[in-house]
Amino acid sequence: MKKSLIALAVLAASGAAMAQSSVTLFGIVDTAVGYVDHANAAGDSVYGLTTSGNATSRIGFRGVEDLGGGLKAGFWLEGELFGDVGNSSGLDFKRRSTVSLMGNFGEVRLGRELVAGYSKTSSYDLFNQAGIGQFMGWGAWDETVADANGIRKNNLISYYTPNFSGFTGGISYGFDEQTTGKAGRYVGGNVAYDNGPLSVALSFDRANLTSTVERDKLTLGGSYNFGVAKAIAILQQTKDDRGALAERKVNAYALGVSAPVGAGEVKLQYALYDQKAIDSKAHQISLGYVHNLSKRTAVYGTVAFMDNKDVSNMGLSVKGLSNAGAPGAGESQTGVQVGIRHAF
Repeated sequence: MKKSLIALAVLAASGAAMAQSSVTLFGIVDTAVGYVDHANAAGDSVYGLTTSGNATSRIGFRGVEDLGGGLKAGFWLEGELFGDVGNSSGLDFKRRSTVSLMGNFGEVRLGRELVAGYSKTSSYDLFNQAGIGQFMGWGAWDETVADANGIRKNNLISYYTPNFSGFTGGISYGFDEQTTGKAGRYVGGNVAYDNGPLSVALSFDRANLTSTVERDKLTLGGSYNFGVAKAIAILQQTKDDRGALAERKVNAYALGVSAPVGAGEVKLQYALYDQKAIDSKAHQISLGYVHNLSKRTAVYGTVAFMDNKDVSNMGLSVKGLSNAGAPGAGESQTGVQVGIRHAF
């Protein structure tokens, strides 16, 4: 009898725990046919399958446990997928691998993820920071170290506030984990306001890319939804202190508008990259259309044009076309992507 009661108690306890916990499998598979002209300085063109043309392909697991008293624990593991080659190098969780505590105080996260200096202001890019149409202000800018674009960092501790009548904020600190120097260290944050049709955010971060290169990035972004259309703007300055080398500065700007059309959305975005260190500019125009076949599946098409001036040598971002690079100093480049995006 006692054994039966104990077994029932264990089952009841485990049932209660399961009711207070949840684990979700989620992801996006986005694959397209792409074409880029002037894919190198010789003027060659390249075409084939690309990945992440409308949204970054991914697979992940996330879970939340209710600890009682308004406190929750959570985890998030997320890795990038490459639909064109099937992750030939293997799957990792470099997109996000965090554990967190959440409550009325907000959320504290530990692990690798998007930095607070990027997570909000990047959301104003009409092309979701994916594919040939995306705003490229968050670039490596000639640095070749890991995470030079400043989007994600290792060894992060982040805090995000609750929503105070539309106001939110976040801050991240990344440890360098070195005995000397501070290469790899990061600190950044954002403040934002979202209320009805208006959204605006300001972010700043400082990253020590190497022992001699310290990067400061200041970004102001905003959008306003008029109902029939939504307008966005991004203003950004990236400044690299390179020790004995000359300072490198890039001012980047974006203006765009999107509008619903039937079951889809059309979007047009212009970006300017003013590269002060080389006294050259690049202009990017992107036009896209996304047609929703269902809540989870969409087809899309994007065409983008990069016009380099003087010695500027910027190329469009095309994941999957390994031979698609920069067109050469002062040369222009055009790209096209037509694909399918499915979320699960």
